[in-house]
Amino acid sequence: MRSKVKRMIIETLNLEDVSPEEIVDEEPLFGEGLGLDSIDALELIVEIDRRFSVKLEDREEATRIFSTVATLADYISANQPG
Repeated sequence: MRSKVKRMIIETLNLEDVSPEEIVDEEPLFGEGLGLDSIDALELIVEIDRRFSVKLEDREEATRIFSTVATLADYISANQPG
């Protein structure tokens, strides 16, 4: 799931100069880590719903879930239907 999440981030945000191997599972997605911003988060929330049928509706929970690729992948795996 982590590699799927990395590819989704790269494709959704058009990060053409980043490969999945360059994204560290425990690296922060925002700030000094990958450097994503709130607009990126909104785009990813829409894409997560589209690709994985997982909704992120609680803003405080979303902050925790979007901490790293690892936390995001774990949340998607735990909440994917079927």
